[in-house]
Amino acid sequence: MKSKELSVDLRDKIVSRHKSGEGYRKITAALKVPMSTVASIIRKWKKFGTTRTLPRAGRPSKLSDRGRRALVREVTKNPMITLSELQRSSVERGEPCRRTTISAAIHQSGLYGRVARRKPLLSKRHKAARLEFAKRHLKDSQTMRNKILWSDETKIELFGVNARRHVWRKPGTAHHEANTIPTVKHGGGSIMLWGCFSAAGTGRLVRIEGKMNAAMYRDILDKNLLQSALDLRLGRRFIFQQDNDPKHTAKISKQWLQDHSVNVLEWPSQSPDLNPIEHLWRDLKMAVHRRLPSNLMELQRYCKEEWAK
Repeated sequence: MKSKELSVDLRDKIVSRHKSGEGYRKITAALKVPMSTVASIIRKWKKFGTTRTLPRAGRPSKLSDRGRRALVREVTKNPMITLSELQRSSVERGEPCRRTTISAAIHQSGLYGRVARRKPLLSKRHKAARLEFAKRHLKDSQTMRNKILWSDETKIELFGVNARRHVWRKPGTAHHEANTIPTVKHGGGSIMLWGCFSAAGTGRLVRIEGKMNAAMYRDILDKNLLQSALDLRLGRRFIFQQDNDPKHTAKISKQWLQDHSVNVLEWPSQSPDLNPIEHLWRDLKMAVHRRLPSNLMELQRYCKEEWAK
């Protein structure tokens, strides 16, 4: 606990005795002030020419340097710890402070609160396979990469349950119709899409009607894969990428690919984040939801228009 500051009169006496030639020990004994305090006051007087309390940059921090380091250790050890939990631990250390104080202290260490990214749960086997895949293709030429036709399926909800939009509005108008995003239970319906693209541009985009099975997937490939490669001028020696979904690895799907001499890129399990088409799906969903489709037919039309851009 900090002691009270010395009065201005006492500080002036210390300086006066120092000017008259008295040493630190003599001043300490005469005025009953610790020698370190005497030295500090004389040092301040020599530097600033005054014994008065100088203006401070702001209110002194409630947290000590030790408390700040403890907070950073806790956040580093457990990145998902909450401000409430950090506040409780500060109280236990004898430094009660507000959440904003804790947040500011953590920010000063270069740590900021962000939404945690969702990633596939990976086992050691998955990680080893992904590393092996990366090493194998590390030195692939740009020409080879340009020949890859990436593919995937995605679901787009009518009202974009997870879509976030910002609006300019006045206070008290948060619930005005123009400032809200309409939502209904279960998203108001959705459509499933299959699409593909390469470095040359987007290929076909197909709506999947009902629940897709291996036979339906084979029909999608039959009607769209080779035509997409032709439209993108990839030639017959293009490389087709697909993930390890059971529909993709079913016998009839594999047989179709073999019968049409399609080179398939081997793909590590649990690796959707390695597929660049995920970025394309994100851009498509954002562009479509900005147009606020009112029904599934509009949603499908907007998807095809944005995909073609």
